[in-house]
Amino acid sequence: MRKPLVAGNWKMNKTIAETRELVSKMSTELGGIQGVEKVICPPFMSLPAAASLLDGTDIGLGAQNMHWEEKGAFTGEVAPAMVREL
Repeated sequence: MRKPLVAGNWKMNKTIAETRELVSKMSTELGGIQGVEKVICPPFMSLPAAASLLDGTDIGLGAQNMHWEEKGAFTGEVAPAMVREL
């Protein structure tokens, strides 16, 4: 049986600095929770900051959204390959 997955995001809220503060607090609290797969999905611009804070933890990192096309004239969209590199 697969472990339950609990993921959360904060939509279009929090700057990069605020993300660092939030993820630092969340990772401490979430570290004590066992029996579920935990994933945090910040806004795209905050992914690198969150990734550095989650390194070495059992908390996963996800993206809030991405466009299904590999590339193209999709202003403001993020392609899967762009997210993968982060």
